[in-house]
Amino acid sequence: MIWAIGFVCSIAVAGLAYWKKSLSASGAAAAVAVGTLLYALGNLAWYGTLLAFFISSTLCSKWKHHRKAAAESGYAKGGRRDAGQVAANGGLGALFCVAHALWPHPLWWSAFVGVMAAVNADTWATEIGGLSRSAPRSILTGRVVTAGTSGGITGLGLAASAAGGLFIGAAAWLLQLGAAAHEALIAEGAVAELPFLLLLGLIGGMCGSLTDSLLGATYQAMYRCPSCGREVEKPQHCGVPAKRIRGLSFFTNDTVNMLSSLLGAAVCAGIGLLLS
Repeated sequence: MIWAIGFVCSIAVAGLAYWKKSLSASGAAAAVAVGTLLYALGNLAWYGTLLAFFISSTLCSKWKHHRKAAAESGYAKGGRRDAGQVAANGGLGALFCVAHALWPHPLWWSAFVGVMAAVNADTWATEIGGLSRSAPRSILTGRVVTAGTSGGITGLGLAASAAGGLFIGAAAWLLQLGAAAHEALIAEGAVAELPFLLLLGLIGGMCGSLTDSLLGATYQAMYRCPSCGREVEKPQHCGVPAKRIRGLSFFTNDTVNMLSSLLGAAVCAGIGLLLS
């Protein structure tokens, strides 16, 4: 029954997201698989934290989209997430949930919160930072770069990154309370304290987001469009093939997202180990 409930809930959420053009067909299918796993093998806290990331990041993507359109035209992926993005953002979290179901330990939850904080912080930094009135600067050199350049950061983007991580920490705490109440598990030590989860959200989110920018400025494959001369993340732009100018050909945006979220998980698991 719990698998059926998770599947139906995930179908409903993914179907609505597909209808609103927030997920592609492959992205919706991947979201159903990830959501069902988190609900069936975890609980409301695991499933709800993923949902908190997805809803908040989707709203950020849609907010003042017309003002960010020029910068987003150079991104490898648009606002409509495909299976690769869902796997990069939620796949690792699903693996931690499976691991927790097989070998229960609080560190799996800390790592999961780290993943969600990292991907949410990065998304908020990109979407809200894209509205900054100040030009972004390279995380490597500090020089001003064009809006949308991979590895570019702004003060607004850094603030949004911190807020995105804290949001996940707060959401995880509230959802954990709800799950514990539902399962009659409220007891000393049964629910992680709010300051602890806020710390995980803030540090995991900032580490993941900054790592994303650093990898984007160094190893991610970047191309130059021969038509408009822009530096972009995808091998085609303006309808013509673009020339790779730096980075590794296999190091895509999804690779960057996966590694950044993995670091966020590792940092939060380390914090959980130190404070346990």
